[in-house]
Amino acid sequence: MRCTKRVCGKITLHLGTLGILCLAAGMAGAAPTPQKFVADELIVQFKAGVHKANSDSVLKGAGAQEAEDIPQLRVKRIKVPAAARTKVKAALAKNPQVSFVEENYLAEPTAIPNDTSYASQWHLPKIAAPAGWDISTGSSSVDIAILDSGVDPSHPDLAGKLLPGFNFVLNNADTHDVTGHGTKVAGSAAAMGNNGAGVAGVAWKNQVMPLVIADSTGYATYSRMASAITYAADHGVRIINLSYGGSTSSSTLQNAVNYAWNKGAIVFASAANYNTSTPYYPAACTNAVSVSATDANDAKASFSNYGPTIDIAAPGVSILTTANGGGYASVSGTSFSSPIAAGLGALILSVNPTLTSAQVVDIITSNADDIGTPGFDQYFGYGRINVLKSLTAAQSAVPISDATAPTASITSPTSSSTVKGNAAVAVAASDNVGVAKVELRINGALFATATTAPYAFSWDTTTTVDGSYSLEAVAFDAAGNMGQSSAVSVKVSNTVDTIAPTVAITSPANGATIGTSATISIAASDNVGVSRIEIYIDGKLATSKTGVSSLSYIWNTRKIAAGAHTILSKAFDAAGNAATASITVYK
Repeated sequence: MRCTKRVCGKITLHLGTLGILCLAAGMAGAAPTPQKFVADELIVQFKAGVHKANSDSVLKGAGAQEAEDIPQLRVKRIKVPAAARTKVKAALAKNPQVSFVEENYLAEPTAIPNDTSYASQWHLPKIAAPAGWDISTGSSSVDIAILDSGVDPSHPDLAGKLLPGFNFVLNNADTHDVTGHGTKVAGSAAAMGNNGAGVAGVAWKNQVMPLVIADSTGYATYSRMASAITYAADHGVRIINLSYGGSTSSSTLQNAVNYAWNKGAIVFASAANYNTSTPYYPAACTNAVSVSATDANDAKASFSNYGPTIDIAAPGVSILTTANGGGYASVSGTSFSSPIAAGLGALILSVNPTLTSAQVVDIITSNADDIGTPGFDQYFGYGRINVLKSLTAAQSAVPISDATAPTASITSPTSSSTVKGNAAVAVAASDNVGVAKVELRINGALFATATTAPYAFSWDTTTTVDGSYSLEAVAFDAAGNMGQSSAVSVKVSNTVDTIAPTVAITSPANGATIGTSATISIAASDNVGVSRIEIYIDGKLATSKTGVSSLSYIWNTRKIAAGAHTILSKAFDAAGNAATASITVYK
């Protein structure tokens, strides 16, 4: 990947708190408001392998209740008493079956200034779209998911290309636009072209899947965002646009972006409009494409965010696009530069659908017009998008054949160790392109699957019989290559040990007469294992050793008094059971 944040391995999440809905202009230099979240909700991820009965028990014990499940990410939205949210979060974070727990942040809407003059679409010639359309105007087989406030289903420039979507606010199929923002975003990406009316988007023929994540106030929660990303990826959509942003990172959103990326989908996200270098999420997320805004003079839009997480720039000032109710509006903001870039991504896949997501992003960044400091810079990333150059490159790009298998290793528990209760199993996996999933197999049978890193599993060993088990991890990439770890053998021991060890003093003999020195020899055994042996002489500890079943001690008797002396030995097991043996010797 060419993107700086990917080279650096950045894994912060752009939508951190789903900051501002519209990401519109007119906010240059404005300070972002504190992030808001749902007061009586949290988002929690349990480790792979935790059964619902166990997770329900954990939540009940913490005073919480499941409200929504996102099984692809093993994430649950939970209801908690608002006054106890902090305590519940702390309790869940300490539970060994929990991967992470965080607030369910809200996306905060901002103003969308309209220019009633309906300026012409200056941005399309600027990005060489007309010349690029000679190569392709898109394909109905490459869809664009617009995760927003909905899309006007009757707009003449959009109605004929809308796919069935979903409303994650109302949990139904009604995808009418509740704020007007989503219709503007959808038109920027894919309004019909060459139809004798209205405006043209970047991708004329590509279909749009509206996924509603914002309510009528413009707010969207992280859980809705994550649900919509996974929904789009699971429905085969390869181009996803998110014109939302927040300054707080989120493991839930990062996992969702990674999930989509591993299924071949690309998340394009707006960089936000605070004229700051503060990272905003999901744009700053690893595997998301962060888009800043430019004006008609190829300068950074005054409001546009900047910084090392920017990947690419696209026009975002006075963009004439579709509006709710069938009309048109001229709008500004990175909310609109992002779908313009997403439209280019759709055109590239229309030209060459066999390209990988990494190749698509590389084509966009490699063929951008370098309008800032030569090379990558913090204002434009790798430059402002160029449709003609990118589509020309896409025509000749050779799809990458991935024949390299992932690697996997079990880092915990270690081989020959003993486990009991809920055993934590950690797997390290990597791939030249990306790990799609990791399976944990116990004695050759599939136990659980993790689709996002860290690949952490929780194995309830109380449901098994005590004994030896073989653990193996198998990692898969999107091309179907697989890599298997070495087997790790562990012993499950959950039975309560009430049997004490046996111990005997094998030398000297009871009643023996000793000279100036004597060798004391101890032998012990246990049904599970001896953990420690101790030797006492006349009530005082002479020596001890752990993890052995025998012990020898040379006793210097030169300075002891003549007469009878007592030798006592104690043996212990790991459960604390103990046994003693004693003899009397004479000098």
